[in-house]
Amino acid sequence: MKTEKNMKILAIESSCDETAAAVVENGRNVLSSVVVSQIDEHKLYGGVVPEIASRRHVEAITGVVDEALNQSGLALSDIDALAVTYAPGLIGALLVGINFAKGLSYATGLPLIPVHHLRSHIAANYITNPSLRPPFLCLVVSGGHSHIVYVEDYTKMKIIGKTRDDAAGEAFDKVARVIGMPYPGGVNLDKKAELGNDSAYTMPRPKVADSPYDFSFSGLKTAALNLIHNAEQRGETVSVEDLSASYRRAVIGCLTDNFIKAAKDLNCSKLVIAGGVSANTLLRRELTRICAECGYELYMPELKYCGDNGAMVGAQAYYEYLNGNTAGLELNAAATMSIEG
Repeated sequence: MKTEKNMKILAIESSCDETAAAVVENGRNVLSSVVVSQIDEHKLYGGVVPEIASRRHVEAITGVVDEALNQSGLALSDIDALAVTYAPGLIGALLVGINFAKGLSYATGLPLIPVHHLRSHIAANYITNPSLRPPFLCLVVSGGHSHIVYVEDYTKMKIIGKTRDDAAGEAFDKVARVIGMPYPGGVNLDKKAELGNDSAYTMPRPKVADSPYDFSFSGLKTAALNLIHNAEQRGETVSVEDLSASYRRAVIGCLTDNFIKAAKDLNCSKLVIAGGVSANTLLRRELTRICAECGYELYMPELKYCGDNGAMVGAQAYYEYLNGNTAGLELNAAATMSIEG
C-alpha cells in the first residue's frame, strides 16, 4: 500500500438512476469522473422505475468503470483502494455497484471501502472547496432526504434536524409533475420559478412544534396541489411561472429559516450545503445573501457535483479509510441507514 499522501481510490456510485465512477486522489483531487444518466428513459414514466434502473446499471457499469480508469490515465494496478456506495438508496441499484466492487476487490486484493450516500454528498464540498475542514453545519437536501447535520469530523456526524415526512426534493418533484413538467421536476420548476412572481400565490410555511430544526413539507405540497385542483374545477388558469416561484420561495424559506436558526443556536459560523437540491438557484442565492449579512462562511459544491457522482464517493472514502472503515465480501446494501453510522 502506498502512503496516505498519494492514495488513489476508484469509486463507484449506483444508488439511484446514475451509474458513476471516478478516480480520486487523497479525497480532494479528482483525476476522472464519469456519469451515465438514465433520465431520458425514466422521463417516460414520470420518475425512477427501480427495476429499470437496476438493469441499466448492469449494462453500464463495466464501461463506466473502464472509462474512469482511462480518463485518469491510470491502470488498475495503480489504484490503492476501491470504494462503493452501499446505503441508502434503491436496493437493487445499490447491489449492482456493490457486487461489481466486491468482485473487483476479490480479483485484485484491493481494500474495499463502504460509503454512505449522504456522507459522500457532503464530501463533494471537499472537492470544490479544498480548504474546507470540519467542524461545520451542513444542510443536506435531495429528492429523498432533508437533514441538518453537524459534521464534527470527517466520519463523525450528528443529525440536528430532519424532515418528518416528504423531503424537499420530493416536494418539488411532485408539484412539478402535477403542473405538467417532465422528470426531473425540481430542476424544471426551478427554471420556471426564475420567470415568475414569488408573491403571486400565498403558500404556508409549516413548522414542527416540538422541534425547531425539523422540516415538514407534506402540508405545503398539499396546499399547492389543492390550489391547482381548485383552480381547474373553477375553470381558472394557474400561472406556471408564478406558482413555481411562490412554491419555491416557501420550500426554500423553510430550509433556510431552520438552517440559520440552528447555526445561530449552535454558534456555528461555517455553513455547507449538499445534495441534489443544493443546485437550486434560490437556495444558493438566499444563503449567499444571509451568510454575507451574518458574517458566516458558506461553502457550496460545484453544480456538477450536486447530483449523484463517483467523485464525491471517492472523496468521502479517503476519510473512511483513514478511520479504518473497510469491508469484506459480506458487504450488503441497505435501503435506509442513518448518516450518523
